[in-house]
Amino acid sequence: MQYGSFPTTRLRRLRRHDWSRRLVSESRLSAADLIWPIFVCEGSKRREPIGSMPGVQRLSIDLLEAAVAEAVELGIPAIALFPATPNDLKTPGAEEAWNSDNLVCRAIREVKHRLGEAVGVLADVALDPYSSHGQDGLVVDGYVANDETLDALCKQAIVQAEAGCDVIAPSDMMDGRVGRIRTALDAEGFTQVAIMAYAAKYASAYYGPFRDAVGSAGSLGKGDKKSYQMDPANGDEALREVALDLAEGADMVMVKPGQPYLDIVCRVKQAFGAPTFAYQVSGEYAQIAAAAERGWLDRDAVMLESLMAFKRAGADGVLTYFAVEAARKLRDAGLS
Repeated sequence: MQYGSFPTTRLRRLRRHDWSRRLVSESRLSAADLIWPIFVCEGSKRREPIGSMPGVQRLSIDLLEAAVAEAVELGIPAIALFPATPNDLKTPGAEEAWNSDNLVCRAIREVKHRLGEAVGVLADVALDPYSSHGQDGLVVDGYVANDETLDALCKQAIVQAEAGCDVIAPSDMMDGRVGRIRTALDAEGFTQVAIMAYAAKYASAYYGPFRDAVGSAGSLGKGDKKSYQMDPANGDEALREVALDLAEGADMVMVKPGQPYLDIVCRVKQAFGAPTFAYQVSGEYAQIAAAAERGWLDRDAVMLESLMAFKRAGADGVLTYFAVEAARKLRDAGLS
């Protein structure tokens, strides 16, 4: 005769009810965890669909207020602005990057003028949207030159800060750029402008749709960024990169891409305990969106599951093109 029940430990007990699953959930996802990347373009009342990113559009500056206001209402705390710079403004020296009246600076001013402190604004510091060769830095004798690029990045960071940018996000992966940018910002009185460093940014094949969106794919051509972005094979190196950026003054760090590098997100958070973000990049978005269009995946379920995975790995927040869509779903579920 068997007495009692076997097994005595039944992990399924707490999975039985919705209330108990919520009660013991180890990770939480809310709209406050999301940063919404927005592509901006020249013109008026323009919405330009991006073919490789179904559901994502470039917006002209006059349409930003309404779009960002909805994000704020949904509880999204910050946006990241990316310019689709006209080709006729792109040069080998990327001088448009530090034009104080360039597309992204005008977009920053508009958002901050209209919405003020209701939303944080991030802007990338890198030269690829402005260079005719599509590289993130200045090219000297066929090589992306590190130290010469730093001066350009500092000038770019200053005009963005002057426009009202809250967070400067160096995405170029030049050595020493965080320290140089921090020094330049402080010297100009922008001591309260934060830096979110793309600290572990990999030379990934997942960036293709983004390059379509900002118009740098044609400029880069068959070139690559392997001489400065990280080798996807490396993990320990990511910790060295993060350590350097924090030592140079980064307030927050980012891992990019996101889901293929969740191990790096986890290691960074555990090693440093610093505010750690991940970028669910364009290729990750496109995979989900395209599969959902074909009926192969449940778009909403996979979207939310993928974002929860970032939180489980230790990310404090996620840059994602799903931000507004996800925030709506979380609100409707009473989880925002």
